[in-house]
Amino acid sequence: MRGVTAEVVTKLRSDARDNRERILAVARAAFAAEGLDVPIREIARRAEVGVATVYRHFQTKEELLTEAFAEQMASCSAVVEEGLAAGDPWNGFCLVIEKLMEMHALDRGFARAFTSQLPQAVDFAADRDRTLRLLLELVRRAKGAGSLRGDFVLEDISLALMANEGIRAESPEMRVAASRRFAALMIQSFRANPVPAPLPPPVRLPLSRG
Repeated sequence: MRGVTAEVVTKLRSDARDNRERILAVARAAFAAEGLDVPIREIARRAEVGVATVYRHFQTKEELLTEAFAEQMASCSAVVEEGLAAGDPWNGFCLVIEKLMEMHALDRGFARAFTSQLPQAVDFAADRDRTLRLLLELVRRAKGAGSLRGDFVLEDISLALMANEGIRAESPEMRVAASRRFAALMIQSFRANPVPAPLPPPVRLPLSRG
């Protein structure tokens, strides 16, 4: 009897874990594609669970947002810290732009996590603010070295990521390749004294038919 009970408990825990992971996956995709106003009821419908199940795992929408974007924010922080640790501030800045765009090419929710003004109640707001402060310090150093144009602002990175989001390709590999070329173009435009340099190979992309 005890063996049967233990088996049932294990199954219930496994089901709960699967539900939680499915809710998070659906939430990430929905918030990335449609913004942060997607209601919990719609998240539950797409995850094929009840609304009560969502709230059983996440007591508030802010808590769901925190979990959904935690991994992307941690990735942002790691990239910026790596850039700031580089010996040359311009090389560090270039590394950040290249890696942010490459990561975004593989995960379209990434830029939303990086650029979104999430509610102040969200736990990782402090982590995001810290990451932005580090990025501002890297920008300051690159400008001080005379490498980054003086009128550059952080919103220019947001613009670049938004444009990068528009890349459409047949495979993730092609998206990454196209993103690398676009990053190289952006880096040249951000440089104080642009020096023509070879670009990564072009990628054949479908043209929009309006």
